[in-house]
Amino acid sequence: MERGLDILVAEDNEVNQLVFTQILGETGYHFEIVGNGRKALDAFGKLNPRMILMDVSMPEMSGLEATAAIRQLEAEMGTRVPIVGVTAHALKGDRERCLEAGMDDYLPKPISPKALLEKLERWLGSDAEVRRNAG
Repeated sequence: MERGLDILVAEDNEVNQLVFTQILGETGYHFEIVGNGRKALDAFGKLNPRMILMDVSMPEMSGLEATAAIRQLEAEMGTRVPIVGVTAHALKGDRERCLEAGMDDYLPKPISPKALLEKLERWLGSDAEVRRNAG
């Protein structure tokens, strides 16, 4: 299947959407931002992203619920996309909650460009380097 989208971002907060747009806009990756878990689930099916940045607490469907639904779909398809949980509550146990929900990694808010780029490098691999040098 053609992979058109590199990163799907599920984030309901407009300020954080801007932060993601600014940081990801400089990477050369193709990304799309959706405002809640239900839209993330929808976009996952349509856009086939290589990686998902999933805000944990969103209206309509939380990031944890959306992740569970995506993992269920993947089980049927035999695929697995890395999902990084993004959470404002850097409380002890948050990382564990993300991982228990089926997420692969975790990124605390406020979003640090350096931390975000490290996650991209980790989950999207060496072509991050190629793109950075290409532009």
